Amino acid sequence: MNRPERSTGQQWNPDLYGKFGSFVPKMGEALLALLEPKAGERVLDLGCGDGALSTKIAASGALVVGVDASAQMISAAIRRGIQARQLDAHEMDYENEFDAVFSNAALHWMKDPDRVIAGVARALKHGGRFVGEMGGYGNVAAIMVATLATLKHRGVDGRGAVPYFPAVDEYRTRLERGGFMVDYIQLIPRPTPLPNGMPAWLDTFGNHFFSLLAPDERAAARDEVVELLRPLLCDWKGNWIADYVRLRFAAKLC
Repeated sequence: MNRPERSTGQQWNPDLYGKFGSFVPKMGEALLALLEPKAGERVLDLGCGDGALSTKIAASGALVVGVDASAQMISAAIRRGIQARQLDAHEMDYENEFDAVFSNAALHWMKDPDRVIAGVARALKHGGRFVGEMGGYGNVAAIMVATLATLKHRGVDGRGAVPYFPAVDEYRTRLERGGFMVDYIQLIPRPTPLPNGMPAWLDTFGNHFFSLLAPDERAAARDEVVELLRPLLCDWKGNWIADYVRLRFAAKLC
């Protein structure tokens, strides 16, 4: 996962993420089959979050290094035994070091994709793999619209806090321009159950929007977003579904 503390103000609490966001690495496990890590390979987990998927990559025998912009998440990854360092993905300083770069649910938080892709290309050895999944075009669209409308009603323009959710053609073009040959890229609609409800999702993944408001306005604004979304994303039994759309890709450095 992970993180736009540079660009959007999103803050990450490992305990909150582990409680309300554990579905993210669980759904990212399918991406590991696309990565196909091998024993002895060096793999960079870009936006490693708390290291939940890093440990699964390491179980293959690969040598994993995790990076993340969040100091709190890096501490959590280190507690799992992952070699990890706090690093803004826009400022990566690796050169020709890794056989593969892996990223799950993190690239959409990084607002300068070309700079990130260039850093990935530098970090990889010739022929190295870049495998990732991120929010794609249309991801959490209803949630974004409800949140932006609520902020606008309070006199705040939140459009700059919207993550980067590219279409297939756009991201393919960026990868190719960055020196990659794209083997696979696809948008995957994935309606996602939220067992802890929409308020917990907004607290975990949307706090950067509400931080644009005065502290005494934030709870009421969040509750307004929840009520706007209820007719669309909550069923008659009270079960919430987030309107996720993921962009998954595998590319090779030419």
